[in-house]
Amino acid sequence: MKVLVLGSGAREHALVSALAADPVVDAVIAAPGNPGIAATALCEPVDALDPEAVTELARRHSVDLVVVGPEAPLVAGVADAVREAGFACYGPSAEAARLEGSKAFAKDVMAAADVPTGMGRLCTTLDEVADALDTFGAPHVVKDDGLAAGKGVVVTNDRDEALAHAESCLAKAGGAVVIEEFLDGPEVSLFVVCDGTDVVPLTPAQDFKRVHDGDEGPNTGGMGAYTPLEWAPADLVDDLVARVAQPVINEMARRGTPFIGTLFIGLAITSRGPKVIEFNARFGDPETQVVLARLRSPLAQLLYAAATGTLGQHPDLRWSDESAVTVVIAAENYPGTPRSGDPINGLDDVAEVPTAYVLHAGTAQQEDGAIVSSGGRVLSVVALGDDLGQARERVYAAVDRISLDGSHYRTDIALKALRGEIA
Repeated sequence: MKVLVLGSGAREHALVSALAADPVVDAVIAAPGNPGIAATALCEPVDALDPEAVTELARRHSVDLVVVGPEAPLVAGVADAVREAGFACYGPSAEAARLEGSKAFAKDVMAAADVPTGMGRLCTTLDEVADALDTFGAPHVVKDDGLAAGKGVVVTNDRDEALAHAESCLAKAGGAVVIEEFLDGPEVSLFVVCDGTDVVPLTPAQDFKRVHDGDEGPNTGGMGAYTPLEWAPADLVDDLVARVAQPVINEMARRGTPFIGTLFIGLAITSRGPKVIEFNARFGDPETQVVLARLRSPLAQLLYAAATGTLGQHPDLRWSDESAVTVVIAAENYPGTPRSGDPINGLDDVAEVPTAYVLHAGTAQQEDGAIVSSGGRVLSVVALGDDLGQARERVYAAVDRISLDGSHYRTDIALKALRGEIA
């Protein structure tokens, strides 16, 4: 099998590595990929947002499966184009991807499917925003209705900050925001593989959105993650499949827009039970890095089954008993305008740490072969361990071997879980 993966981040590096390890896979092509992915896959400098260019690339390599990594190509209709050209594609249509592309659409689907979620209100003027903020009270939750690369949500006790974020969202063409009630309790990420009819859940993970230790500072695309969640209710996954994933997939099929791909369920386990915060229409970053680290079943065969409507016959998934932790190394000034072009040293030294490895995100390779930073989140460092404590020790030992001027990372990934402080 030949697989084409769209995207260039650490999530795609994790996907490429897992797909290449599947015994039925002969070759992986990545568009555009990155220097880390290039060690495993053929990287093609094709714009992943261009449906025609992606379709032509799939034809040129006669691929058997197209896997769409990030959200933007989905909303741009890339999955529709490659499907229309006759290729099996893992990733929802542009219409189905509205579950991520529009917070208001997702709320509408949740209401129709009777999915537990927080109350929300769509606003298109500042007056409506102000009224909604006063109705729900603090902490204020303000979400850009459209795609914002993980940075469209502000949660704050400061009403002026909430209004300012709403104003910046409304200033965009067709701008709208969703104001929601705040959901208390620990957050969980669950990926569910879908073929339009059937669903197969992966193992839950927890990620860390805020840039600094102690969940301080602005939201980012994610600074780290871990799995499994020993503190989560034993029946959590079964409950979410029954109450969230399957009803949503049924509702999307009923609307004539079947959802094929990864339904990413972001939820809070509140004092009143699990409630959905948001849906994404693809694998999440950085949770993918730890979830795939523990998956022992062949990934390409799973995603091909979803793309071809045969998930119902797929064998049960197998998982490692180990814990996995990933820590993101970010460039100076991230999540603002990050500094780029700085050399990254010590990447080869990570191999000295048992089970540890590096996934590239915002990197570039110079003519002399040197790897330099080229984005906000530069690297995801991953390690496994017999338990969470060992996985944490290993991942931070690996992070310590890497040097990048001005870079920063969180030192508390999975720490509360290790200490038994999550309830």
